[in-house]
Amino acid sequence: MNIRKFQNVDFKGKRVLLRVDFNVPMKNGKVAEDTRIVQTLPTIKYLLKQNAKLIICSHLGRPEGKKVPSMSLRPAVEYMSKLLKKPVKMMKDCTGPDVQKAAKELKPGQIMFLENLRFHIAEEKNDPSFAKQLAGLADVFVSDSFATAHRAHASTAGITKFLPSYAGFLMQHEIEELSALTEKPAKPLTIIIGGAKIDTKIGIVQNFLKKADSFLIGGGLANTFLAAQGFNVAKSLYEKDKIQVAQDTLMTAEQLHIGFVLPEDVIVADEIKDNAPTLDIPADDVIGEMKILDVGTKTILKFIEVIKKSKTVIWNGPLGLSELKPFSRGTAAIAQTLVKTKGVKSILGGGDTIDAVKRLGFKEEQFTFVSTGGGAMLEFLEGKMLPGVEVLLQKTAKKKAVSKKPARKAAKPKMKKKLAKKASKKKIQAKKKRR
Repeated sequence: MNIRKFQNVDFKGKRVLLRVDFNVPMKNGKVAEDTRIVQTLPTIKYLLKQNAKLIICSHLGRPEGKKVPSMSLRPAVEYMSKLLKKPVKMMKDCTGPDVQKAAKELKPGQIMFLENLRFHIAEEKNDPSFAKQLAGLADVFVSDSFATAHRAHASTAGITKFLPSYAGFLMQHEIEELSALTEKPAKPLTIIIGGAKIDTKIGIVQNFLKKADSFLIGGGLANTFLAAQGFNVAKSLYEKDKIQVAQDTLMTAEQLHIGFVLPEDVIVADEIKDNAPTLDIPADDVIGEMKILDVGTKTILKFIEVIKKSKTVIWNGPLGLSELKPFSRGTAAIAQTLVKTKGVKSILGGGDTIDAVKRLGFKEEQFTFVSTGGGAMLEFLEGKMLPGVEVLLQKTAKKKAVSKKPARKAAKPKMKKKLAKKASKKKIQAKKKRR
């Protein structure tokens, strides 16, 4: 995929509007997980080194066009400022006279950060006038927010109509890594899918049915597939209205001879709490008030066996309710296997997955690649063109229509004289005939 890269631009003295994704987990008004902030730092540092005047923007949460104090970006900005060891001017809004004035006064090497873009409903509506206001703050736009690239918002797509636009390091890296997976991944290829809903995951399953060698299914998603096979899932979380989708998927996988591994045993409890009594039982023994909250021991061993034979593993979604210790064993076992198995390329995606592995004591650098995108990663791997990526593609020049008739060659000087003599002789002969 040929995208416009910001390394090819001279940023000296230019105002650069950089779109990042600092939509990070917060706890008690502080950053609880910093992956997206840390992974954007190389682009920020590069622009500062180029003596750019840096204006950064992002969103946080879903304020739906209202100014919600708990969704202010200030804690994330202060966190970033500490990592950079550099002061950052935090604005109270992302548009308006004060913001315009601050942008004009910005000097090379300085940073100002705009307040939550989604405090304006126009952001998510991709309102052209709002996009134009944002564009008016800068000379160049750089997108480093892959996690929001599946949304056609004012700051991800609309703004590119008003400013020269380029991809930052993080955006480039995401596209390069994920493109390789959709084109020629090293095989055997295994897809691990967890989480709760089929809707957000079924696209990647369907797109990889003819490419993957195995699918390992866990989380609430597995419960829907178990129900589709006729198992009693009792009080477990599952999607009753997606049973047919699950059945169709299982049938297709069987026809293609794809390994589609569902839990054969599960961890169940009657209550969801950290000290809940649990049972490890066969999937067909689930009854009454039981809730399936993790994969069982036999399933973990089967998953590990498949992973060890793989060359590439794509993982999106925890295998159980990993926030609570009694239901984190499956997720921990998979992470541990990926880290310890030599020769396997491990690609992780989705905020829940990253949160889970970090909570369990693993580091990002222990895996081959950790995507900052959840929905964006899934849609990209489904084969969809993301709006925020499409606007960064290199435009190829249109070829002129070629005439079917062969073009006449330009006459040489001597040839021109001969043609002129012939033409004059024809004129004289024509006059004689008239007489």
